[in-house]
Amino acid sequence: MSAYIYNLIREGENQELDFKHSINDSKKIARSLAAFANTDGGKLLVGVRDNGSIAGIRSDEEFYMVQAAADLYCKPALQFETKVWEIEGKTILEVAIPKISAEKLITAPDKNGKEKVFIRVNDENIIVNNIYLKAWNQKKFGKGVLIRYDEPEKILFEYLRENENISFSRFKKLTELNRYKAEKILVNLLVLDLIQIDFNDNQIKYKLLKKEQ
Repeated sequence: MSAYIYNLIREGENQELDFKHSINDSKKIARSLAAFANTDGGKLLVGVRDNGSIAGIRSDEEFYMVQAAADLYCKPALQFETKVWEIEGKTILEVAIPKISAEKLITAPDKNGKEKVFIRVNDENIIVNNIYLKAWNQKKFGKGVLIRYDEPEKILFEYLRENENISFSRFKKLTELNRYKAEKILVNLLVLDLIQIDFNDNQIKYKLLKKEQ
């Protein structure tokens, strides 16, 4: 059975897997739990260092820290499953978080204690912006989108044909739109799957959606 854990470790940290040497901050762990739940689901391996080496933990203590993160700091509270593994004479706690199916995204406290929505991008937990939240809500609750191909949209698509992505501030400057109108255009285009959010380098930008062949 240890082959299962070794195979996970060999994958390295990614969008659906995170290593934790130990847990000493339930609020911080809540961000990972919420990010997994809001994206594709995922697993925490507690007792494994970032480099994949096995550190081991006291499973009861770590379990209660995870439980506090899920019950007290994730809103709404999250369900998770755990398994305890004995590897190389050390204990590893596997925490599995399913992707949410609820009508609401999970929030967790940021470094300043403010409730934020996190998602998982590669091996990072990223705070989303209002544009992401508005687009998510429109898609989730089936709100219609009425959009016209006017000058701002033309400017955006011409820019994205020549450049990989565009920031919100750059888009607003190019089109001379106010914040509300610029946000509305980007939200509508996200809902229609004409553009997508680009989270590279921990910056939120927008790029053309590449259709699968």
